[in-house]
Formats: sequence, structure tokens, C-alpha cells
Amino acid sequence: MGKRPEHLKHVLFVCGRNKRRSPTAEAIFAGFPDIEVDSAGLSEDSVSPLDTDLIAWADIIFVMERSHLGRLKSRYSRQLKASRVVCLNIPDKYEYMDDRLIALLRAKVTPMIS
Repeated sequence: MGKRPEHLKHVLFVCGRNKRRSPTAEAIFAGFPDIEVDSAGLSEDSVSPLDTDLIAWADIIFVMERSHLGRLKSRYSRQLKASRVVCLNIPDKYEYMDDRLIALLRAKVTPMIS
């Protein structure tokens, strides 16, 4: 998490347990130019739990549902003051790398990170 080129954006995807939606987003946007991506979950049993270091690292945070947005704001309100947070409104009904999930993520996220 050292110094980075000025044009490089850090994009963080957050969902509940970091098992399907946010890892899918991380996988499909990992190859995009001029961004670095990571993903995390809000639950304690997440594959990769969200923490203050990840929030500080991120230039933009995408959450999958409004409930995630509420939990994020209630737990990390102080750390989020300088962050851009976007709710994608993608329900937890897709498997990891589901074609429909990939299409939704591309349609909603690409315009905001290009």
C-alpha cells in the first residue's frame, strides 16, 4: 500500500461474506487498466473481512446492497468521510462468476471506473 501513480484508482467491492458477488467483481475488474481492485465482506466469517486499512486504501467502495451500505456506515462512519461509496443494488441470488452477475457488474461499474 505504498505510493502509487496518480492515475491509478483503488476500487474495493464489498458484500456480506465475500464469497460470490464481491470476489466476482474483483475477478472481472482485475484486468482493467489504471485500477487496482480488492474485495471484502462485512461479516466476521468473511473469506476476507473488511477492515479500516482496506477502507483507507480505497478511492471508491462499491457495496452490493443497501443493507451493506447501512452496516458499512454504522461501523466505519469516521473512516468513510473521504471515501466515495456506491450501492450497486445487486441481490444475493447469484453464484460466483454467474454470467448474469458478470453482466450486471459490468453494466453498473464500468461507467464509474473508466
